[in-house]
Amino acid sequence: MNFLKIILKIIGSILVLLLLFMASMLTTMDQTPYKQMPYYKEWKGLIGKVSQDTTTALHFKVGWAKVNITPATPTPMAGYGNRRGKLYTSVHDSVYVRAIVIDNGVTQAAIVSGDLLLIPPTVTKILQSKLTQKEIPFDNVFFGATHTHNSVGGWGTGVSGLFFSGKYDPQVEVKLADAIFQAIVNAKSQMEPANLTYMESEDTLDIKNRLVGEEGGIDPEIRSVGFITESGKKAILSTYGAHSTVMQSKNLALSRDYPGVLVDSLEKGRYNFAMYMAGAVGSMAPIEKGVDDFDEMKNQAYGVQKALLVSDTIPQTGQAALQSLTLPLPLREPSPRVTMDLVLRSWAFKKAFGEYPVFVKALRIGNIMMVGMPCDFSGELVAGLDAYAKTQGLDLIVTSFNGGYIGYITHDKYFDRNLYETKTMSWYGPYNGAYLQEVIRDMIDKLS
Repeated sequence: MNFLKIILKIIGSILVLLLLFMASMLTTMDQTPYKQMPYYKEWKGLIGKVSQDTTTALHFKVGWAKVNITPATPTPMAGYGNRRGKLYTSVHDSVYVRAIVIDNGVTQAAIVSGDLLLIPPTVTKILQSKLTQKEIPFDNVFFGATHTHNSVGGWGTGVSGLFFSGKYDPQVEVKLADAIFQAIVNAKSQMEPANLTYMESEDTLDIKNRLVGEEGGIDPEIRSVGFITESGKKAILSTYGAHSTVMQSKNLALSRDYPGVLVDSLEKGRYNFAMYMAGAVGSMAPIEKGVDDFDEMKNQAYGVQKALLVSDTIPQTGQAALQSLTLPLPLREPSPRVTMDLVLRSWAFKKAFGEYPVFVKALRIGNIMMVGMPCDFSGELVAGLDAYAKTQGLDLIVTSFNGGYIGYITHDKYFDRNLYETKTMSWYGPYNGAYLQEVIRDMIDKLS
């Protein structure tokens, strides 16, 4: 009997310790409006110190290049959490890093897109020291990704890396950083005088709102930058909001998903070089049509291409403006939800996910304004920003996955919905939809 009492006491003590440990890890959501938070004041201080570029230039030079990043042997795949980082079993199509370098005689900047789930923060950390004034400094490099869920993994640390990118391998991040650096160097060596155009078209047939269906809006715009060199070569950079999730989680073939089909088709047609970057893909899904993943990829890509090739074209005239902006993005402390009412304390989140720099990027080329966000930025938030930019004489392109990552940013009206994007992947508390829209408007004001 005494033995049983001892066992029960031990069990009781263990339960108390577990409860205390859980209490130390959990708290309730901070609902303080963002304009009353210290991070908002910090952002206003950062953006207030940015001076407008008054330098003038008349002409652009442009060069482009790509580097193959297909591994020699199977690696973990990054993308769907339910894969748990399984190795890919075949190569459907090779994956690349692509770079475009632009020079107006005063400033140089680069645009980089990887056939990856995102530009991994672990890779960004290496690039911050690798990209210096000797080539093109990190602050002048605009990053994005195709957001394929069937590409190279192994670059993520912590618990989240294990689920979304497989077993960590430091060599993977080094190889990716080297490939990005080499693509920039190669593109820089091939520059020649070029003219720019902005292109915009609408494709409502290949995109839907996956968060709330018809209750919500979509961003159907295909936004592109076209380059024509003095020797007659043509390149295009295109963005669209539909997630690159045509290939399903059970498919273990390495692939660029539908952006790969699109890029290949454009390069076989009227362009010498094509690049794709995921736009504001938060809450946006492709409309899959076909008999299997590969048929659906083809149909999605050709639908987007059909709309793209009839774009309204706006030639870039006047001054050859080129200005880059990279700024830290202050946020409230991370507080990912465990339930809809309880959140993980920030120390526990950082322990599980790691700590990496978070920043926003902007690049003005002529009258085109590109803004890169460290998240899956919702397509529902773009229309008002697009209209605002046009009042400032700019055509806006918003992209996701700029080299940092803070989860999903959705419209604030959905914040209390028990859904994947607003519960599982919403990590930094409420009001971020409004806050990041204000951040983008502030950058538009500075670069207009």
